[in-house]
Amino acid sequence: MKPLDHLEHLDKHLVDELAQVARETVRDELREQTRRQRRKAALYAASGALALYAGAALALAVGLALALGLPDWAAALITAVILGAAAYVLRGMARPTRPGPGHAAGTVPGHEGAGQAAAAAGGLPYPPVPPAPPGVGPAGGTAGAPGAVPPPPAEAPDVPRHKA
Repeated sequence: MKPLDHLEHLDKHLVDELAQVARETVRDELREQTRRQRRKAALYAASGALALYAGAALALAVGLALALGLPDWAAALITAVILGAAAYVLRGMARPTRPGPGHAAGTVPGHEGAGQAAAAAGGLPYPPVPPAPPGVGPAGGTAGAPGAVPPPPAEAPDVPRHKA
């Protein structure tokens, strides 16, 4: 028997004990974080429910105020239109925007009419136009000149093919 064989048993026992302590520590920390997050989520839910009731009371007040001078059905219709417009504006504010030149106007420089038409049709505006045609570099240089725009590949998969 080697002189260090009895230490191997102690090392294994020490590793098992350290692993157990680490598991318990992590479990306790996660339990504490979960408890805090659960409390925060419950407060947010209660806040949302109260805001929903407050919005309903506001809509009812607007409808009743309009009903003083209009027929009831007209007051309800106007209130619904106001709420729909507010929902549309909020939805627009919540949508993520893509950064880029001309994105706020819905167009890209060089494509004034086409970008608006594509955006109105639900599509994306066209990509920006390169400053020079392919094969012509700055100041009339050739395609090999620094800063030249390379020509598109012959078999680009995203280039639409028009057959006559």
